[in-house]
Amino acid sequence: MTLGPGVRSAGYKREDGLVADAILGVDIGGSGIKGAPVDLVKGDFAADRVRVPTPQPADVKSVIKATSEVVSKFDDVRRVGVTFPGVVVNGVVRTAANMHHSWIGAPAAELFSAELGKPVVVLNDADAAGIAEVTYGVGRGRPGTLLMLTFGTGIGSALFLDGKLVPNTELGHLELDGHDAEDRASDRARSDENLGWAAWAERVETYLKHLELLLRPDLFVIGGGVSKKSENYLPHIRIATPIVPATLLNSAGIIGAAIVANNAVEVLTPLRHSPAL
Repeated sequence: MTLGPGVRSAGYKREDGLVADAILGVDIGGSGIKGAPVDLVKGDFAADRVRVPTPQPADVKSVIKATSEVVSKFDDVRRVGVTFPGVVVNGVVRTAANMHHSWIGAPAAELFSAELGKPVVVLNDADAAGIAEVTYGVGRGRPGTLLMLTFGTGIGSALFLDGKLVPNTELGHLELDGHDAEDRASDRARSDENLGWAAWAERVETYLKHLELLLRPDLFVIGGGVSKKSENYLPHIRIATPIVPATLLNSAGIIGAAIVANNAVEVLTPLRHSPAL
């Protein structure tokens, strides 16, 4: 496993001179597990991110071990928020389309907490990314229906009404051309089928039009790995709903996980920061 450069202590000094206990966000993806402490005042990393490859197969034991390796690179971590690519209800994994089947029914929050020796909150990865965008990014203060979609190994979705999350929507598994939408329009499908940006954008447009028909959102926010390459595909997409790239790009999952862990039990003292979810 290779670790990112420049890892620093998770305890950090804020601009006001106070030392804050860092809350660590960890984002589990199909190809990598990434973690960093988050400054919840700024909505940004408080230290350099650490990344390790996602084990293959991505079974419970292997992923927990890899996550522990990430967390061990930071000191003074009091609480951890972990994202998972599937439905998570009260800390228990209910679906795991892009992970090993051993995750289904696994009490993830309890397992991670036991391994790390710290309180852990576990939530859907796209929900975490959406929470970060609504709190600090392009979705902040946006009324109406906002749908964030993360395009990566699969397609994640986070649905908000007036800033309030409707959890675990998993709209990447809607049927598109007789297949799961993510099998046709994810970034992995683009790569596996060697699609050009225009050809891939055509599939994404078809998918978005289907979502328009079902949900009539006021705004689409595109996140995940492709969000930083939006100039390559957004000009090819023609839909009625406004569509914008995510502001926090691929950092959103880590930041959102930390927000939720912070809201579970606040540990930033004396400054309190409670974004409304």
